[in-house]
Amino acid sequence: MFHVRTVSALTRARADFHFKRLPSTRRLRSTVSSASTEQEDDVKTGGGGGGAPRSECPRQSGGSRGGERGAANEISVDFDQTQEAYKSKDSLELLRSLVVFKLCSYDFLHESRRCFDQFMKMTFYGQFVAGEDHRAIKPLIQKNQAFGVGSVLDYSVEEDISQEEAEQKEMDSCVSAAEKETIGKPEKKYKVHKQFGDRRGKVTGARTYFYADEAKCDQHMETFIKCIKASGGGSMDGFSAIKMTALGRPQFLLQFSEVLVKWRRFFIFLASQQGKDGMEALEQRLELTQLQEFLTKLGAKGDFYGWFTGRKEESTGCIDMLDWNSLIDDRTRISDLLVVPNVELGELEPLLEKFTVEEEKQMKRMLQRIDVLAKHALENGVRLMVDAEQTYFQPAISRLTLEMQRIYNREKPVIFNTYQCYLKEAYDNVTMDVELSRREGWHFAAKLVRGAYMYQERERAQEIGYEDPINPDYESTNRMYHRCLDYVLDEIALNRNANVMVASHNEDTVKHTLMRMNELGLFPTENKVYFGQLLGMCDQISFPLGQAGFPVYKYVPYGPVNEVMPYLSRRAQENRGFMKGAQKERELLWKELKRRLSSGELLYRPVY
Repeated sequence: MFHVRTVSALTRARADFHFKRLPSTRRLRSTVSSASTEQEDDVKTGGGGGGAPRSECPRQSGGSRGGERGAANEISVDFDQTQEAYKSKDSLELLRSLVVFKLCSYDFLHESRRCFDQFMKMTFYGQFVAGEDHRAIKPLIQKNQAFGVGSVLDYSVEEDISQEEAEQKEMDSCVSAAEKETIGKPEKKYKVHKQFGDRRGKVTGARTYFYADEAKCDQHMETFIKCIKASGGGSMDGFSAIKMTALGRPQFLLQFSEVLVKWRRFFIFLASQQGKDGMEALEQRLELTQLQEFLTKLGAKGDFYGWFTGRKEESTGCIDMLDWNSLIDDRTRISDLLVVPNVELGELEPLLEKFTVEEEKQMKRMLQRIDVLAKHALENGVRLMVDAEQTYFQPAISRLTLEMQRIYNREKPVIFNTYQCYLKEAYDNVTMDVELSRREGWHFAAKLVRGAYMYQERERAQEIGYEDPINPDYESTNRMYHRCLDYVLDEIALNRNANVMVASHNEDTVKHTLMRMNELGLFPTENKVYFGQLLGMCDQISFPLGQAGFPVYKYVPYGPVNEVMPYLSRRAQENRGFMKGAQKERELLWKELKRRLSSGELLYRPVY
């Protein structure tokens, strides 16, 4: 069980900050271009960009089934039929959408805060936010459901504090007394930095939590529980979104992320010593006899060979990355095995050290909160969507989400992880987690997005001096997205034991998914492939999909007007580049308004 393994392990451990980065020898097989994206898609759902070449996944076995179905059975969706796309909206709602999208494309609105706040309350709130609380949002949820569109509920309140206050809060949270006494330098990517504090900067739409104390984390948990219950009561098979940084001290996620990254890089380094560099993550294998000899020469005392061969009835004498990671699962107390090289000192040193007593308590409480939310989701028939966050938190967030999946996704997909495809490691992360789910027999469940933190991540990497984790340009991100998507779709076709939400505003990506579903014989009624867009955006994609029978969901933010203003302000100000590019959506809205005017339907009211 997760809490038997992880709590007993991690509550005795803290990340060691002496490790100097090993050279990364991994090279993605997929091609990546250069330059930076001009228009990053929305934080939650990804999107934007053109179509991508089909994945060259070696497991492409479902295509024959698509051929057997024949063209007559293929399902197609027309995203230019405005009457169907906007059937759920009256003409005033269409007009408001036009006004909001146009305002977003202007710079002058963002220069006057008072003017901006008034416009926000009159226009943006109604466009992008469902209501003030879980009771007020029910009519919108029910209306969307009547037109075939479900909801991912997302309580979007956050603190409206200054950058200085944000930085101070987070710095106080992430610099403990024990950490101040640590000798040596942390790995660059994971060290506390002045820009670590205000995690809202250059991030569009994502709500942000700052650690105050444990009582505040309990409040966040109770808010998420209400959101889960509202999702369960509002519609069938709903989703509820959570962020792990709301549930505990970010320092734990930062430290645990560094441990995971160090351990993975050590494996890659060892593989390079055996001539296995340049391969994709799952193709790399370590020959155990060579591994034991090499580590013994470095000064390791542990019996790596015996531990790995003793765990398997039939041992091939080789291990892969997933086998390697199992040491952190089960053997955190064995310091002889959990060692990594310190390049500065030229010796091996323990990967983990002890947490302070207070840090142990804080970490236990964080893990308990996560478990409570997972149990509530299961009891209420709700899927729990764990949002992605910054790369210096994400390894720990993904690992803890995976541990919840191991427990709660045995019978059906309850916990969904989020993969940001603008990351260079996205494909390796997806393939390793799919393979682990296959070996252990649980349901892989993923939301694929393009990503939310590109500009912030790039600035931070440049200023601190570590490798940029983001794909070089927009087209390379598109290729990565489609590559990951094709891999998961192939897995669904092969085993029907995986699930994916295609969270994208990009019409080409949606069309690509529909084409692949037809090829692989994946029917909408199987509820294995979901689609997701933000409330108030891309209705011309969401509603035609829903009316054609595909499971499609809107990310539905809600909260009091004044308390979601920070969320809305940043969406309008920082996402205006995307809005300037939403030309087609504006054209379709005008087309439908003109059609209603000419046909005498200007007073049309949706019936449901």
